[in-house]
Amino acid sequence: MNALALYGRYVSASLRAQAQYPAATLMLTAGHCTATSIEILGVYALFHRFGAVGGWSFGEAALFYALVNITFSIADLLTRGFEVFGPEFVRTGAFDRVLLRPRTAALQLAGYEVRLTRFGRMIQATAVLVFASRLVPIDWDAARVALALWTMTGGVALFTGILVLQATLAFWTVESLEVVNVITYGGVQAAQYPLNIYAAWFRRLLTFGVPLACVAYYPVLAILNRPDPLGAPDWLLPFTPLAGYAFLALSFVAWRAGVARYASTGS
Repeated sequence: MNALALYGRYVSASLRAQAQYPAATLMLTAGHCTATSIEILGVYALFHRFGAVGGWSFGEAALFYALVNITFSIADLLTRGFEVFGPEFVRTGAFDRVLLRPRTAALQLAGYEVRLTRFGRMIQATAVLVFASRLVPIDWDAARVALALWTMTGGVALFTGILVLQATLAFWTVESLEVVNVITYGGVQAAQYPLNIYAAWFRRLLTFGVPLACVAYYPVLAILNRPDPLGAPDWLLPFTPLAGYAFLALSFVAWRAGVARYASTGS
């Protein structure tokens, strides 16, 4: 059985398990959708109070919000095993069993649990995307649709890489450090706004440290057909999501180093 087919089996098993309790799944999904909807209300309150922020309208900021939250919801949907790796695999010794199986550990962790409740964030972010497209007239031709999809795949790679790094830290700390949430959830919050409203040091961090700007700010500029106020060349903007893939590749380099030093829990 090849890796893709096995991953499909993992996903199917996870979905069947959640389907045993449909009412609970639907309520949790609706609750997640409602809870995350508060975030866009906060963005609206900011623009309603101050008008344009940094030369950007609410509709344009809503487009940033929608794309980054769709991206994060997909990554969150597919990486549950890495998110709980420390407490549920390293500390309990369950990772020993993972290593004994004749498939890569990363594949098994990716298929550990696919949570339907994460569709709640995706649903509300998609609704915001439709709403933003009405506020800011965008001609969604084939090129723009392709760019939006390319942007989201790069963003999924980036957020997956962040969660892989969180899991990698558990080889040294046993527990996955919650400080990584500053990068994941904090990064989602930061990427919801245009980059030029931040201080220079923070812009550099979001571009060259954890390249969130490369999977949100720069591609959205290309979709809106707006020049970058910070001076990035127009030809570069559609290629910036490649940074997400580069970050994921580096994350797996760190992951392999962590697996190599893993010495079991002695269980």
